Amino acid sequence: MDNEKIYSSLQEVITETGLPASTLYYWERQFPQINPRRDGHNNRYYKKEDIDFIKQIKFIRDDLKITRIEAIKREIADSRNNIGQRQQATELLQKIKTELLNIRSQL
Repeated sequence: MDNEKIYSSLQEVITETGLPASTLYYWERQFPQINPRRDGHNNRYYKKEDIDFIKQIKFIRDDLKITRIEAIKREIADSRNNIGQRQQATELLQKIKTELLNIRSQL
Protein backbone atom coordinates (compact mmCIF):
# COMPACT_ATOMS: atom_id res chain seq x y z
CA MET A 1 0.00 0.00 0.00
CA ASP A 2 1.20 3.53 -0.77
CA ASN A 3 2.37 5.40 2.33
CA GLU A 4 1.66 8.82 0.83
CA LYS A 5 -0.73 10.85 2.94
CA ILE A 6 -4.18 11.39 1.52
CA TYR A 7 -4.92 14.56 3.51
CA SER A 8 -2.81 17.39 4.89
CA SER A 9 -3.82 19.64 7.75
CA LEU A 10 -4.22 23.39 7.40
CA GLN A 11 -0.94 23.91 9.25
CA GLU A 12 0.89 21.55 6.89
CA VAL A 13 -0.48 23.44 3.88
CA ILE A 14 0.57 26.75 5.44
CA THR A 15 4.08 25.38 5.95
CA GLU A 16 4.30 23.86 2.47
CA THR A 17 2.98 26.88 0.58
CA GLY A 18 4.17 29.74 2.77
CA LEU A 19 0.69 31.25 2.62
CA PRO A 20 -1.20 32.54 5.65
CA ALA A 21 -4.45 30.87 6.66
CA SER A 22 -6.40 34.02 5.75
CA THR A 23 -5.23 33.75 2.13
CA LEU A 24 -6.18 30.08 1.99
CA TYR A 25 -9.64 30.85 3.40
CA TYR A 26 -10.12 33.64 0.87
CA TRP A 27 -9.03 31.45 -2.04
CA GLU A 28 -11.41 28.71 -0.88
CA ARG A 29 -14.27 31.19 -1.26
CA GLN A 30 -13.05 32.38 -4.67
CA PHE A 31 -12.10 29.05 -6.25
CA PRO A 32 -14.56 26.14 -5.89
CA GLN A 33 -11.76 23.81 -7.03
CA ILE A 34 -10.29 24.12 -3.52
CA ASN A 35 -12.57 22.02 -1.39
CA PRO A 36 -10.95 20.83 1.84
CA ARG A 37 -12.61 18.12 3.87
CA ARG A 38 -13.73 19.15 7.34
CA ASP A 39 -13.95 17.05 10.45
CA GLY A 40 -16.46 17.36 13.32
CA HIS A 41 -14.46 20.26 14.77
CA ASN A 42 -14.48 22.15 11.45
CA ASN A 43 -10.73 21.55 10.94
CA ARG A 44 -9.70 21.61 7.29
CA TYR A 45 -7.91 18.74 5.55
CA TYR A 46 -6.61 19.22 2.03
CA LYS A 47 -6.06 16.61 -0.67
CA LYS A 48 -2.97 16.70 -2.88
CA GLU A 49 -5.13 18.07 -5.72
CA ASP A 50 -6.20 20.99 -3.48
CA ILE A 51 -2.58 21.76 -2.58
CA ASP A 52 -1.46 21.55 -6.22
CA PHE A 53 -4.21 23.96 -7.22
CA ILE A 54 -3.26 26.35 -4.40
CA LYS A 55 0.34 26.25 -5.64
CA GLN A 56 -0.85 27.06 -9.17
CA ILE A 57 -2.71 30.12 -7.90
CA LYS A 58 0.36 31.19 -5.94
CA PHE A 59 2.54 30.72 -9.03
CA ILE A 60 0.20 32.85 -11.13
CA ARG A 61 0.07 35.54 -8.46
CA ASP A 62 3.75 35.63 -7.50
CA ASP A 63 5.67 34.55 -10.59
CA LEU A 64 3.40 35.73 -13.37
CA LYS A 65 2.45 38.87 -11.38
CA ILE A 66 -1.27 38.43 -12.04
CA THR A 67 -2.98 39.57 -8.88
CA ARG A 68 -6.66 40.18 -9.64
CA ILE A 69 -8.82 37.16 -8.85
CA GLU A 70 -10.77 37.41 -12.11
CA ALA A 71 -7.52 37.54 -14.08
CA ILE A 72 -6.19 34.51 -12.19
CA LYS A 73 -9.41 32.63 -12.98
CA ARG A 74 -9.04 33.50 -16.67
CA GLU A 75 -5.41 32.35 -16.63
CA ILE A 76 -6.45 29.02 -15.10
CA ALA A 77 -9.37 28.58 -17.50
CA ASP A 78 -7.17 29.20 -20.54
CA SER A 79 -5.61 25.76 -20.84
CA ARG A 80 -3.36 26.98 -23.66
CA ASN A 81 -1.23 28.71 -21.02
CA ASN A 82 0.03 25.38 -19.62
CA ILE A 83 0.20 26.78 -16.07
CA GLY A 84 1.14 23.42 -14.54
CA GLN A 85 4.07 22.92 -16.89
CA ARG A 86 5.26 26.50 -16.45
CA GLN A 87 5.01 26.12 -12.67
CA GLN A 88 7.01 22.88 -12.71
CA ALA A 89 9.69 24.43 -14.91
CA THR A 90 9.97 27.44 -12.61
CA GLU A 91 10.23 25.22 -9.52
CA LEU A 92 12.91 23.09 -11.20
CA LEU A 93 14.91 26.15 -12.20
CA GLN A 94 14.67 27.48 -8.63
CA LYS A 95 15.99 24.16 -7.27
CA ILE A 96 18.86 24.22 -9.78
CA LYS A 97 19.69 27.81 -8.82
CA THR A 98 19.73 26.89 -5.13
CA GLU A 99 21.97 23.90 -5.80
CA LEU A 100 24.36 25.99 -7.92
CA LEU A 101 24.55 28.62 -5.17
CA ASN A 102 25.35 25.85 -2.66
CA ILE A 103 28.11 24.52 -4.91
CA ARG A 104 29.50 28.04 -5.40
CA SER A 105 29.60 28.65 -1.66
CA GLN A 106 31.66 25.47 -1.22
CA LEU A 107 34.32 26.55 -3.71
